[in-house]
Amino acid sequence: MYTFTIPREKFDEENPNKQIIRQLISKHISIVEHLKKNMRYYQGKHKILNEDRENKLICNHAKDISDTASSYFIGNPVSYKAETDISDFTDALETAGADETDGDNGLELSIYGLTYEYIYTKEGESYLTTKNLSAENTFMVKDDSIEENELFAVYYYIKKDDSGAAPDRYIATVLTRSYKYELNIENNSDYQPTTEPAVPHYLEEIPVIEYLNNKLAIGDFELQIPLIDAYNALMSDRVTDKEQFIDAILAIYGTLLADDEIEDENGEKTDGLEQAMKRIKRRKVMEIPEGAKAEYLTRTFDESGVEVLKKAIEQDIHKFSHIPCMTDESFGGNVSGVAMEFKLLGMENITKIKTRYYKKGLRKRIRIFCNFLSLQGKTVDPTGITMTFTRALPKNLLEISQIVSNLWGKVSRKTLLSQIPFVDNVDDELEALDQETEENMKRQQEVFGLQSAPPDGEDPDETEKKDDPKKDDVDE
Repeated sequence: MYTFTIPREKFDEENPNKQIIRQLISKHISIVEHLKKNMRYYQGKHKILNEDRENKLICNHAKDISDTASSYFIGNPVSYKAETDISDFTDALETAGADETDGDNGLELSIYGLTYEYIYTKEGESYLTTKNLSAENTFMVKDDSIEENELFAVYYYIKKDDSGAAPDRYIATVLTRSYKYELNIENNSDYQPTTEPAVPHYLEEIPVIEYLNNKLAIGDFELQIPLIDAYNALMSDRVTDKEQFIDAILAIYGTLLADDEIEDENGEKTDGLEQAMKRIKRRKVMEIPEGAKAEYLTRTFDESGVEVLKKAIEQDIHKFSHIPCMTDESFGGNVSGVAMEFKLLGMENITKIKTRYYKKGLRKRIRIFCNFLSLQGKTVDPTGITMTFTRALPKNLLEISQIVSNLWGKVSRKTLLSQIPFVDNVDDELEALDQETEENMKRQQEVFGLQSAPPDGEDPDETEKKDDPKKDDVDE
């Protein structure tokens, strides 16, 4: 991962230098090719399409790996909890479309190895919106300190003019801690003053969040691209071999099928060999004189060896990417929870790394939303909010219920209820459980109370004396 860095003293938030930004954009364009390559492989535009081959098969393991990894990681929405009421915060996230943005972020993390999120207010609106920004034209600039503090973010595109009437230029959105700039930068080394206005955004932080897939920002299938190319080549050659076997050449020794030209029924001359081949194909019989022979010229290949090689390459793709093949027969419905966890251990480990880095970005998102809510007079403490990620994996409810039943009375109810996947809010469930227990107790008391109630018009104390005559003596 390349880190864009400039000394803090070179950056003026109120007057950004266009030449510095132009140089940074040029640097980003020069190193962004590997990101574009990753996206091409996800889209099925593989290296084999540019090769001189009869057949060009695309077996898109790249898309399968990214879809599986991102769905497992963030297929279920992130949940937020706190000791205090944070309904204003969660409502703001819902309005901003944070769940959809998380899904886009998770997929691009898997493809590129990093992604960006932009938080802003639409024109004429009074609420925040989140949007995923592609890493192909977005980058974060940091200072040269050991903390690598963020200075500003840049989102750009190239405005080309092939007519030659005007030089190519960059349209760059520069976002600092306090301002937003829409800069028009010519692609030359001439001095360009910054005349564009600074628009305050009032979010108190750079409203662009950088998410990493891992420490080195490597995509989930990026290192397996050579294996994917090898698999494509093997399958393409396999189909070519099959076609060549079907279109094998028939060699005839010691005779000719027909003369070069023969006369048909109408007396017209036609190609004799062509007519003979049609007759053989229709009758499925060929007559040849004694001593002659016919055979197909075919190239033999080891089908079993090719199958072994195919399985070995495919296993290596999944092994080194740590993303298992979910269509494998080992992922049966009768697999226990522990066995499933061992099969998913590699994917779970890399997902934990994804989660750790994603939480770092979410903490910045929480701060930005809380700063915005404070402008509306709504106070939410960002330090007390915790994030929970739920894996998108089928659950064995019978096994979970048995575990909960065996541990009931030995482990707190809150902990046990949190293990049940369909319980969204443990506190609400505990409250409902206590209320239900209380109602059942009242109902039981009413039933027993009716059975021992005194007859109408009698004093309960008098009834008690009749049942126990000694009670009067004791009272006296």
